[in-house]
Amino acid sequence: MIPRTFAKGLYPVGGSTYAYVQPDGIWGRSNAGLISDGDQSLLVDTLYDLKLTAEMLETMRAAVPASRRIDILVNSHADGDHTFGNQLVKGARIVASKATADEFFKITPQLMHKMVTTGTSEGERYIAEKMGPHLFDFSNIVLTPPTETYDRETSIKVGDKEVRLYNVGPAHTAGDTLVHSVQDRVVFTGDLLFLGVHPAIWDGSLEGWIAACDKMLSLDIDTVVSGHGPVTDKRGVKTFRNYLVMIREEVRKRFDAGLSVEEAALDLVLAPPYDEWISPERMVGTVNYLYRQFGSTETIVGVTQIFAALSRHARVRQLCSRGMHQAGCGHAH
Repeated sequence: MIPRTFAKGLYPVGGSTYAYVQPDGIWGRSNAGLISDGDQSLLVDTLYDLKLTAEMLETMRAAVPASRRIDILVNSHADGDHTFGNQLVKGARIVASKATADEFFKITPQLMHKMVTTGTSEGERYIAEKMGPHLFDFSNIVLTPPTETYDRETSIKVGDKEVRLYNVGPAHTAGDTLVHSVQDRVVFTGDLLFLGVHPAIWDGSLEGWIAACDKMLSLDIDTVVSGHGPVTDKRGVKTFRNYLVMIREEVRKRFDAGLSVEEAALDLVLAPPYDEWISPERMVGTVNYLYRQFGSTETIVGVTQIFAALSRHARVRQLCSRGMHQAGCGHAH
């Protein structure tokens, strides 16, 4: 069962291992983790800006003495809401897959700052609404890349604990890392797992993403820390895997029927529990990605153009929620 609400903060998920969660898991509200043993510590991901990361680190230091000096930082992937706070973890080894390191400067904090403060297009206005200065501060961030990379699999010691890193990308991105704290029976997934919120599926590989879920299910674990949403177990992984399979099948039907990207996204009416997941406008990006995979030459091109489509989709969904259905919204008959 996925809880409807969950509180921000640091939660024990194993012996001296913790999840740091941020409700409600929507734009930029990502989760992180801390693995410690004795006087050693490993941090899984930083947050979207310096203020949020500093608050998280202070919370960890107050609860876990070993976190007063982070020895190792693992970035699960290159997205800014998991990396923009790296500069605050001074002196740590920063480890990521090679594919993640290659994507690190794809979207910089300087670009985000410009979009949310000076952008005037429909897509940029939507980005500013969801990730603007009233929520995140992208100024003064010095993007701090990995200092070490690995290819497909490696193992790290944190005190006497074994932590295994698995690069299961391409999936959400080109090189997503699962962080498995073996003795704690915990896995930190980064954005390979969304719960209660529709995922951002714009690049990577959906087949790889499904395979990543299968990898999680194969591990000897009790607890799964999602990248966005609440802490869960293997039932949550199965719920998300079913989402990926279902969305691929439903989008294919609409592709074969000749619907456009935006028409198909509006036409999608999902069964429980997915009908209650927040940010349904993100399905525009998912449909656009899948249409590219299906061979369409009439997809939306460009980040701001996709966000503009998300904005239009959100407005129609809002009207639908008030009973004012429109043609193609999936509810009008």
